[in-house]
Amino acid sequence: MILYTPMTEEEIFGVDQEAFANRQFININGRTVHAERNKDGSFRILQLISTDPQDYLDDSYTPGTIISGQ
Repeated sequence: MILYTPMTEEEIFGVDQEAFANRQFININGRTVHAERNKDGSFRILQLISTDPQDYLDDSYTPGTIISGQ
């Protein structure tokens, strides 16, 4: 089955709610990202939320990038 959707796999099929406890939407330099808080207070980017195609070319918003806590 192929689903053409912007939703993540977890949103479609569901996972344990504890997995989402450390996830939140944060604003970095005017861009919204879905990020997961690490134990040391930093964040790991999971997804960039933007309508500007140029934002996706910026390596600082690549999923997996670690950013300092806010």
